[in-house]
Amino acid sequence: MSNGYEQYENINKRRPSITREEYLERKKRRRRKEIIRVSLVWTCLLAAAALVIVLLVMGIKAIFGSDEGDETTMVNVLELDSSIEGSKNGEENAAGSEISAFPGTLNSGDDINMADNSGTTNGVNGENYSQSGPVVVNGVEIFSGYTINKPADIKYIGSENVQSEYALIVDGATGEAIASKEGFTRINPASMTKIMTVLVAADHITEADLDNKVTITQENTYYAYRKGLSAVGFSDNEVVTIRDLFMGTILPSGADAAIALAELCAGSEESFVEEMNQKARELGLKDTHFTNCVGSFNEDHYSTCADMAVILKAAIEKPICYEALYEHRYTTSSTAEHPDGLEISNWFLRRIEDKDTHGEVLCAKTGYVNQSGSCAASYSVDRNGHPYFVVTAKAHSAWRCIYDHVDIYVTYTGN
Repeated sequence: MSNGYEQYENINKRRPSITREEYLERKKRRRRKEIIRVSLVWTCLLAAAALVIVLLVMGIKAIFGSDEGDETTMVNVLELDSSIEGSKNGEENAAGSEISAFPGTLNSGDDINMADNSGTTNGVNGENYSQSGPVVVNGVEIFSGYTINKPADIKYIGSENVQSEYALIVDGATGEAIASKEGFTRINPASMTKIMTVLVAADHITEADLDNKVTITQENTYYAYRKGLSAVGFSDNEVVTIRDLFMGTILPSGADAAIALAELCAGSEESFVEEMNQKARELGLKDTHFTNCVGSFNEDHYSTCADMAVILKAAIEKPICYEALYEHRYTTSSTAEHPDGLEISNWFLRRIEDKDTHGEVLCAKTGYVNQSGSCAASYSVDRNGHPYFVVTAKAHSAWRCIYDHVDIYVTYTGN
């Protein structure tokens, strides 16, 4: 107090109009202003730190995968996009004829032709699951039936370059497993589940139905939102085509599209999941069971790499499923909400297309949940037109999953 009084006396000698009380009040106001300034500085620093943390979390998710659902939401990696576009723009015209030389490749306007396979029929629409003759998918002959043969001397995928904890490669012409790393052990298939979703939906939908319109309900969009799943981005009450639902289920792994497709075909997700499990039984899959149509984690929701290879094989035999699993990019139909449509991508196919796999990866579907890491199922033909199926699970990132597929194809397929 004495220091304050002395300061007051010194000031008062120069400015006698200021009383001691006024001086002390002004000093308090200055102190309050200083406190406010310091508080504002700390608030700004804390806000900046919070923003950095959010950006770091987003970056980590972009590397190690999104929340429950699928890793294809990592489309904000601008360097990746620009590198993809650059390689495509520089090589597209030159490579177009070379790429189309691979059997199984679709060119614009191509139809997807299947061989007539005789045998007994069952399934929702009397589909054939007891094949007795060769199966030809887009000019490529693949093995008959739905059994993966596991030889006693099967090779072990022990390469340090393959970091996925589960992996399997199957000879697509014979149905024999070539090499495995826990390939017959149960996993959570995450959004690879959606391969079965479109396969079952294809039992209900004909080619003539694909341009029919469907209304996306608020429940469909909220389903994806409340579960934290990947979504196409459809709006409430948006009217889209059935084709959009197939493409949206696979390319961006959209839960909004998948649940809309399930409800369209079976009336409810519960009824549709019953059909998924029935389909698994028809295919002879004893280590596969589903509790939902999108791949959300559930201890009773499981499959194996071998069973997922069979499901992928069955799916590519369906024209609409092949098309959805094959397309790298797709633009949904024009609607009032999205006049230019929504541009969606299969980022696994876009990222692996410029890698040397001793052939071409034609179809693929990824998945991610914390319990199974990054996983993917892919179908490829080598330079001689020989088909292969590869399924992996529990990689630590989407890119690691891709490089695991590349290494497996390079190691176990023809030059």
